[in-house]
Amino acid sequence: MGEQTAIQDQIPDNHCFGCGPHNQNGLQIKSYWTGDDTSRCEFVPQAHQCAGPTHYLNGGIIATAIDCHTICTAIADGYRQAGRATGSGDKIWYATGKLDVSYRAPAAIDKPAVLEATIVERSPKKTRLQCTLSSDGRVCATAEVVAVRVPDNW
Repeated sequence: MGEQTAIQDQIPDNHCFGCGPHNQNGLQIKSYWTGDDTSRCEFVPQAHQCAGPTHYLNGGIIATAIDCHTICTAIADGYRQAGRATGSGDKIWYATGKLDVSYRAPAAIDKPAVLEATIVERSPKKTRLQCTLSSDGRVCATAEVVAVRVPDNW
């Protein structure tokens, strides 16, 4: 996504399975700002991340990608709201307070999954986001996520 550095690559000490650049066994998703309150991630599934039918992406992987994309967006927004570059100064962490995923259609295992998140509400302790995951031109999942600010020693 242009010259931007992925949000996940700016968050210090991130070992998360879904989004941590320091977790070589994880999904390694990368999210980028597309607007003031919007972000995008293009995730390329691997064959071993399949559902029962091997041509579809596992629903848990879908939920993980949505969770990590939105939480990292909230973290980066927390730094923005503090007037700092992501990852600078004292750590800002958010954790999942709510993850409500609605599965709309199967996501192809052999096509990129495109995640688009929008911040719809923010307060000092919570950020509410909406997210869609699309594959092969169709929306496969939608989600509402509440990201909760947690102490920096979390």
